[in-house]
Amino acid sequence: MFFFRLLSYLPLPALYLITDFVYLVARFIVRYRKKVIDENLLHAFPEKSENERKTIRNRFYRNFTDSIAEIIKSLTISKEELSRRFTITNQELLDQEVQNGKSVLLLAGHFFNWELGLQRAALLSKVPSEGVYLKINNPFFDRLMYQIRTRFGNTVTEKNEFRDTVKTLDSQHRVVQLAADQRPNNRNTRYLRNFLNRPAYFFEGAEHIAKSMDLPVFFGEITKKGRGNYQATYELISRGPYDSDLPHSITDAFCERLEENIRNQPDLYLWSHNRWKV
Repeated sequence: MFFFRLLSYLPLPALYLITDFVYLVARFIVRYRKKVIDENLLHAFPEKSENERKTIRNRFYRNFTDSIAEIIKSLTISKEELSRRFTITNQELLDQEVQNGKSVLLLAGHFFNWELGLQRAALLSKVPSEGVYLKINNPFFDRLMYQIRTRFGNTVTEKNEFRDTVKTLDSQHRVVQLAADQRPNNRNTRYLRNFLNRPAYFFEGAEHIAKSMDLPVFFGEITKKGRGNYQATYELISRGPYDSDLPHSITDAFCERLEENIRNQPDLYLWSHNRWKV
């Protein structure tokens, strides 16, 4: 931990010099998950040429390795630098819901750099927030990411523990941040739908929570404005009462916005994940 903290005191441009080397190794030597990435891009963008998909893959490698530098930097990043590097255009939308006596579900996908976004939201928000995460198998990196995610007062809860804390959403109003594009395993309630031209499973947890507790649901769109500079914008995608809603309506609305976000900046999405394994 000490080594990464020491490294994080370097300016971000200096850290990028280190991860530039990692980028070359990932792209040209290791060819990190190239087969998975190419297959995902081929199905997602059959209308694009091979060269266009290759460009997306190479830009993904760049964003992926840049994110390593940014995550290391986030161990000690100042509030001022974080505010410059990650802007949220309308945090007040979520804050107002909580201040009016409602918990809020914020759904997002795995876009670079969502980790900076969690820190920025915790710093900017005037209401409590809770991020739900999947435990990392490596204990060292699990502790490291916990430190990063809680630096500015954000509460983070492991997915299995969230089954208990979710019961307090009616009495302890807050924003709940969910990366809702993770592939569920066989033990979870799953919904199979078409996503980027292929069947994919999605969690139905957010849908169940929102409809059973009558909570508004927002989507968080992330865009990249330049190297190390990001912007998030929140958009309401569903609000109760849900009595007349069709099954899967919230999940479907999330998937539609997620696809739109991906098509706008495809190299920001985590293509190395085997998302479509059914």
